[in-house]
Amino acid sequence: MLAAVIIIIAGMKQAASLLVPFLLSIFIAVISLPAMNSLERNGLGAGLSLVIVILAVLTVGFLLYLLIGSSVNDFTRALPEYQQRITEQKTQLFDWLAGYGITVPAFISGEIFDPNAVMRLLSAFFRNFGSILANSFLIFITVIFILLEAKSFSKKFAQISNEQSEFFSEFSGKLNSYMGIKTWTSAITGVLVALWLWVLGVDNAQLWGVMAFFFNFVPNIGSIIAAVPAVLLALVQLGSGSAFMVAIGYLVINTVIGSVLEPRFMGKGLGLSTLVVFLSLVFWGWVLGPVGMLLSVPLTITVKLALDSKKETRWLGVLLGPA
Repeated sequence: MLAAVIIIIAGMKQAASLLVPFLLSIFIAVISLPAMNSLERNGLGAGLSLVIVILAVLTVGFLLYLLIGSSVNDFTRALPEYQQRITEQKTQLFDWLAGYGITVPAFISGEIFDPNAVMRLLSAFFRNFGSILANSFLIFITVIFILLEAKSFSKKFAQISNEQSEFFSEFSGKLNSYMGIKTWTSAITGVLVALWLWVLGVDNAQLWGVMAFFFNFVPNIGSIIAAVPAVLLALVQLGSGSAFMVAIGYLVINTVIGSVLEPRFMGKGLGLSTLVVFLSLVFWGWVLGPVGMLLSVPLTITVKLALDSKKETRWLGVLLGPA
C-alpha cells in the first residue's frame, strides 16, 4: 500500500500540468453547485439555472482575469523599485542596530532575513497563476460538463448500492456546505482587505484583496501568508506607520471572519488541526505547485470528509481534525 501511494504521488507530480486545471474545475463546480440547486428550488428549471450559473462563473472569471492581469503587470513593473527600497531599508536597519553595538551575522542578513525573497516568490507565484488562467477555456468547459453531470452522480451510485448512494449524498452535502460557507466568508474577507488597503493608499489593493480571498481557504496560517506581502509593500511604499495600520486591518478582519462568522455558520466539525494545515500546504504545494497551495485545504477537507463518512476510517478523520 505504501509503495502504491508513493507511485500515485509521483504520478500526480508528473501530471501536475494536467491535474491543476482539472482540480480547479472541480473546485469551481463545487462552489457553483449550491447556487444552481438554490435557483432550481426557487422555481427555475434545471436548464435555466445552469445557464445563469455558467454566465455568472464566466463573468466572475473574466473580471478576475482582467483584475489579476493588470495588477500583476503593474506589480511586476514596479518590482525592481520595491526591491531597491527594501534593500535600502534593510541596510538602514542593520546600521541602526550596529550603532547600538548589535552585529547581525552575515548568513542571517543575507539568507534568512531577505525580504526581497518574498517579492521574488510573489512574482513567481503570480506568473504561475497567470499560466493557469491561460487554460481558462479548458477549465470553463470542464466546469460546464461537471455541472451537467452533477445530478446524475447520485443516481449512478444508487445503481451500485444503497450504501454507496448514502455515502455520496452525505459526502457531497457536507462538502457543498463547507465550500459554500467558506466561499462567501472568503469573498467578504477579500473585499474588506481591498477596501482597507485602498483607503490607506497601498499599491494594487485589489490584487491583495484577491490574494486574501484565495488564502482564506487555508485556515490558521492562510491569513498570515496573505498579509505578509501587503504589510511589506506598505512598509516600503508608505512607511512603518501605514504598515502597522495594514497589519492591524488584517488582524481585525481575519479575527472577525475566522473567529466569529465562520464558526457560527460552519461549526467545528470540518476543521483541520494546524499541523495538518501546514503539512497539507507543503505537500500539495510540492506536488501541484503554487496553485496546489491554494487548493491544499479543500483537497485535504475532501479527504477528511471521505474518511468521516465511513465508520471504518472515521478514526483517521478525527486525527486530521482539531483538538
